[in-house]
Amino acid sequence: MLNIFTLANGRLFQEEIESLEELSKFQPIWVDLESPTLEEKRWIKQYYGLSIPEDVMDEDIEESARFYEEDNGELHIRSDFLIADDAEPRTVRVAFILNLVNDDLKSKGVLFSIHDEDVPVFRLLRMRARRAPGLIEDAKEVLLKLFDADAEYSADTLEGIYVELEKVSAQVLSGDVTDTKASEVLGAIARHEDLNGRIRRNMMDTRRAVSFMMRSKMLNAEQFEDARQILRDIDSLDSHTAFLFDKINFLMDATVGFININQNKIIKIFSVASVALLPPTLIASVYGMNFKSMPELDWALGYHYALGLMVASAMGPMWYFRKRGWLK
Repeated sequence: MLNIFTLANGRLFQEEIESLEELSKFQPIWVDLESPTLEEKRWIKQYYGLSIPEDVMDEDIEESARFYEEDNGELHIRSDFLIADDAEPRTVRVAFILNLVNDDLKSKGVLFSIHDEDVPVFRLLRMRARRAPGLIEDAKEVLLKLFDADAEYSADTLEGIYVELEKVSAQVLSGDVTDTKASEVLGAIARHEDLNGRIRRNMMDTRRAVSFMMRSKMLNAEQFEDARQILRDIDSLDSHTAFLFDKINFLMDATVGFININQNKIIKIFSVASVALLPPTLIASVYGMNFKSMPELDWALGYHYALGLMVASAMGPMWYFRKRGWLK
């Protein structure tokens, strides 16, 4: 899908392009390619003179391969954006190409973004830019606002994680944690920990991208200050993710502790039963020796006497354990 965005009266308007002729009718500041076809890439190259590299979506984490400037003046930024999906949270690699200096190409002043699937941050920016006149002034502003929206999206997701952890905390600290509930709690904690880790990694990547924009001297004074504010927001999010990691570890330890308590209760029951059965076992062993001099062997009530003695010897320890509260 190929979408272009133009500025009119300070607002951002979207058009979906289905042919090269339609592309030539507009003067966009942002061209967004979602899972572009070979034909759409050909349109971009033919009209704008921009060749999209084949490895544009590679998962290379080296900064030299993700943030660089071509000899023709094109800036290349490859950054990850978060998708906080409940079923499958993940990050999506987005490649940006921006030409700010080459007047010979129609791509000057146009931001190109290439990605494989729809990104929530992109939808958020499009909605804001339609409703807020003057939010976007040029292609650099689009790129900067995307990173700003990414930081805000991550902050909202962190707030959601905190709310869910509060629910988990109420379950754990209630004290009534069965093995089944503990299994559910551990699953929820693991999901939140994974999402929290993805957010932290995403923020680290956004920090690198914004820092590259600041070093490249492509921003004006106002945009440079906005970039510094994004970095400050990211620093505060780092502290929040660290706090959530501590809370997750606490809940994990507490849940595992309750599991150990439940297991200890079972072991205690077996231990008490073993101790209570020791005296009857001793009595049965004594009367199982079959010595001739044992008077009970010729006694008509000897069998009943031995059974009663074993029952009494078992009930005595059980009564003592209950009195001491060891059976609770």
